[in-house]
Amino acid sequence: MTAIQSGAQRGTRNIRNYALALLACTTLAGLPQVAMAQEASDPAATTGDPAEDTATDPQSDVIRTISVRGVQRLEPNTILSYVRMRPGDVYTAAAADQALKDLAATELFESYSITNEDGNVVIDVVENPVINRIVLEGNKRLKDDKIVPEIKLAPRQIFTRSKVRADVARIIELYKRQGRFAATVEPKTVQLSQNRVDLVFEINEGPKSRVQKINIIGNEHFSDGQLKGEMVTHESGLFSFLKGNTSYDPDRLAFDQQKLREFYLTQGYVDFRVVSAVAELTPDKRDFIITYVVEEGERYKFGNVDVTSQIRDLDGDALTKGIAIEEGEWYDAKRIEDTVEGLTELAGQFGYAFADVRPEFRRNPDDLTMDVTLAIREVPRVYIERIDVNGNTLTQDKVIRREFRSAEGDAFNTLAVKRTSARINSLGYFQEEFEVSQAETANPDRIILEANVQEQPTGELQLSAGFSSLESFLFSGSIRQRNFRGRGQTIGASASISRYSKSINLSFTEPYVFDRNISLGVDFYRRDVNSFNLINRDQTRYSKVTTGGSFRLGVPLTEYSSLIGSYTLNYDQVTIDEREFFRDVDGNGTTECDPLLASRFICDTLGNRLSSILGLNYVYNSLNSYYRPSRGMRLTAGVDFAGLGGDTRYVRLRGQAAKYWPVMGDFIFSLSGEGGYIKGFGGNGPRSDEVLLTDRFFLGEPQIRGFDIRGVGPRVLRQPITDDGTGNPLVITDRDRGGDDAIGGNAYYLGRAELEIPLGSGAREMGLRPSIFMDVGALFNVNKPQLQSSPFPGGIPIQARDQSGNLLYDSGTVDSNGNVVTTTDSVDGSGNPLDIIVQRNIAPFQEVFVGDSASPRISVGIGVDWNSPFGPFRIDFSHVIRKVEGDDTKTISFNVGTQF
Repeated sequence: MTAIQSGAQRGTRNIRNYALALLACTTLAGLPQVAMAQEASDPAATTGDPAEDTATDPQSDVIRTISVRGVQRLEPNTILSYVRMRPGDVYTAAAADQALKDLAATELFESYSITNEDGNVVIDVVENPVINRIVLEGNKRLKDDKIVPEIKLAPRQIFTRSKVRADVARIIELYKRQGRFAATVEPKTVQLSQNRVDLVFEINEGPKSRVQKINIIGNEHFSDGQLKGEMVTHESGLFSFLKGNTSYDPDRLAFDQQKLREFYLTQGYVDFRVVSAVAELTPDKRDFIITYVVEEGERYKFGNVDVTSQIRDLDGDALTKGIAIEEGEWYDAKRIEDTVEGLTELAGQFGYAFADVRPEFRRNPDDLTMDVTLAIREVPRVYIERIDVNGNTLTQDKVIRREFRSAEGDAFNTLAVKRTSARINSLGYFQEEFEVSQAETANPDRIILEANVQEQPTGELQLSAGFSSLESFLFSGSIRQRNFRGRGQTIGASASISRYSKSINLSFTEPYVFDRNISLGVDFYRRDVNSFNLINRDQTRYSKVTTGGSFRLGVPLTEYSSLIGSYTLNYDQVTIDEREFFRDVDGNGTTECDPLLASRFICDTLGNRLSSILGLNYVYNSLNSYYRPSRGMRLTAGVDFAGLGGDTRYVRLRGQAAKYWPVMGDFIFSLSGEGGYIKGFGGNGPRSDEVLLTDRFFLGEPQIRGFDIRGVGPRVLRQPITDDGTGNPLVITDRDRGGDDAIGGNAYYLGRAELEIPLGSGAREMGLRPSIFMDVGALFNVNKPQLQSSPFPGGIPIQARDQSGNLLYDSGTVDSNGNVVTTTDSVDGSGNPLDIIVQRNIAPFQEVFVGDSASPRISVGIGVDWNSPFGPFRIDFSHVIRKVEGDDTKTISFNVGTQF
């Protein structure tokens, strides 16, 4: 591999050598003529012989032939066409010099020269090689697919140095755009046969040039920190990875100047200007120092602000009264811009699609006020001529058209167009940030609405695995088609398994039944949930298997609200390990749940039940995004009635509300709340209003952070009793040594305030979204359960059984560890009958009921969402400010998963 040698330099050197030679020859040739001229001027030197006085023959410098040597690919005639020499011309140094320049201009030759032998001119050339391939080496930060489009040379093209230099400059400029001003590119060639070369660009990317310091000169009313906060570019430092945009970019430098001007205009400084903005490299050429020189000028206030209108439907005086700008307030260009936008939208609501609102400014330098007149020019009212849908190949036209809030022939309305764009976006079938466009027609009062969509895949196949502080390992899979057959229908299936639950679900949704604005949905499912002891989570308390289905029907009430009716049929099977929690009640093999072993409230829950549930829900939704809302509100309120057949009887009320605001720039503040109440009726026994354990509400992680799963609300604590050493009972209140069973509640409330904190582009690229929060909630209102106890001392003996439920008998022997050896045989080895049933004692304990309080539990903390390389990750650090006896707290909770 050899470095490229400049053919132009060699050509220049050859030209210089030949020019000097020609000049010397011309000088030497001219000397006899000068002498002859001198002799001719001297009468004494004249011989008088005409033959001797004849001048030199001029035909000796005439070009007789021109030939080309060294050509391989080019035709000689092609090369001769590039030069101006022709046979019959007089050969001169100037003509040879011009011919060399003509050859250099073609950039086809590595070297070239011209010789003249008695009028026979020979052009010697060495052609530039052909590029075999182009190779990039050393590029790590920028991949080949980013650099190759910038390279204009290509394989099978003629290698020229000027084009190589241009490509090098473009590559370096590309690295400068990435903030790497120290990047260098060295082109090299690898010689191949048949005058071919491999062109190699050796790239040294160098370090990223960051902004070391930003200096601002001339600012008197605002600090450097305030102004730097308005800029897109930030200084590099310890936490620069969170701020982002710390590299130097000349485009950002210009944009920052505009940002400074916008800031000052919102503060009343209408004469503000950036005098200069200079970016200087540090001596080591690694970082930049940027210096702004600004001139703030005087600060202005609003003077008279009014509206004039040439549109008859808009009264200028009435609009003037509605402007939220008072005379005497500091001038703010952003408020003027927002007012213009609002007036434009208002005119659009009356059908004036091309409303022209022009602000007119009158500066009063004497009292430093700015008068503003917002002039609404006369324009024709516009009607919708037609609606075009373009770009959809799978999705049927009607799926898109039914989302339009305007029809052909209607007056144009900006709000209807915006709502249409939002509804089509919410489908999720097309490109992000879709907007309905407007096209003019030949008639000034007609307009065409166009939905130019770009379809994207709507089928989803997802397999996920993860780990959480609650469920340990989780595995799930789902398949869903959100635009089935292009009709807008959704069909899906999913399954999941974790430490404490398993589920499978099939679903189908038709948003427009028979092309009417009525939605229909059907779900079939099976869920298997194991309840665990909060202290010993390896101990399963009971299992609930639910098999069922639901049918729902939705009818819109307004543009943002709808009413959804549903019917659900569930078959619940609640079981417990009979070997551990059942006992013989009559000595004849009849067994039942023993409250001393499993607690009374669990024994009362066991059994199979059929639930027939009617539901009605009201939904209001004006959120701007379903997944990451930043503005809008969502409200739901519903009632469920169980008792139309089946075995359960209750009425359940639930409500939820959430509202989002953008505050302080890019911060997102949200308030949400929810609550519920369930009332049982018509049951059997003394507690006819009792709600089953499995139908109650539970509260804890993840609903209210800072508390463990089901860590809030009523619970039964089983506390062991031991001897204090003097024969008296001692109750052990250590929660880790006893039992802890959450029994749920019939009422709950939950509130949350959260502020999402924006970070720099660097953190956003990493997918980090931190937030601070406060959660408030409570779970309460449940009938006090029947508590059990095993008295001190001695406890209560019970009969022991094997895994098959058979009574165990004492064989009369002990093993090597001193334990009694038992058998299910009724006789011993000698055939003697055994009638001693093995018994074990339930150690002394007492049960206490705690946590049934409406007093608010309060926690505060900080959480971070991270789209990590191995999947979405959420971690919360919480501190409980207020709790009630019995509540289980938790400082850190997290969840992580991945998709593959």
